[in-house]
Amino acid sequence: MINTFEGKAPVIGENSYIHPSADVFGDVEIGSGCWIGPGARVRGDYGRIVIGDNTSVEDNCVIHARPNEQTTIGNWVTVGHGAIVHNATVHDWAILGMGSIVSDWAVVGEWAVVGEGALVRQRQQIRADQIAVGTPARLLRKPVSEEFKTQWTAFKQVYVDLARRYPTGLT
Repeated sequence: MINTFEGKAPVIGENSYIHPSADVFGDVEIGSGCWIGPGARVRGDYGRIVIGDNTSVEDNCVIHARPNEQTTIGNWVTVGHGAIVHNATVHDWAILGMGSIVSDWAVVGEWAVVGEGALVRQRQQIRADQIAVGTPARLLRKPVSEEFKTQWTAFKQVYVDLARRYPTGLT
């Protein structure tokens, strides 16, 4: 469901798909080629949400911001099933694993990976190409490899393609 809230209407880019059971409302901007999955909640009620191009927000995710603040999610980001992003910044190509939480004022760098179920605490910084796992999230010594990036670029393209297929594929 896409709704205006207190005069603020979501802006949704070309070729983006919002599943009918997802809620997107208020001060929300979603780029082109995005896929917002079943049960996702993107709440721009008292904070602003900005999602870049070709980003997938999978089933049952929650994205929100503090009053008069902003959650920013970049281009080609994967927000895995059931993840929560609250008042944080997630840079391009990042991967947030299923059930992960990225909390207030945290920053996840370009091509950084937050593992499944990990908790990125308030104000925590996960720099570019780093992998963070656990609760609270701790960094692994091994950075993201070029092979991993190639593989995940293909995985990310699957959701961009789904955004194009869903409007005519559901019956």
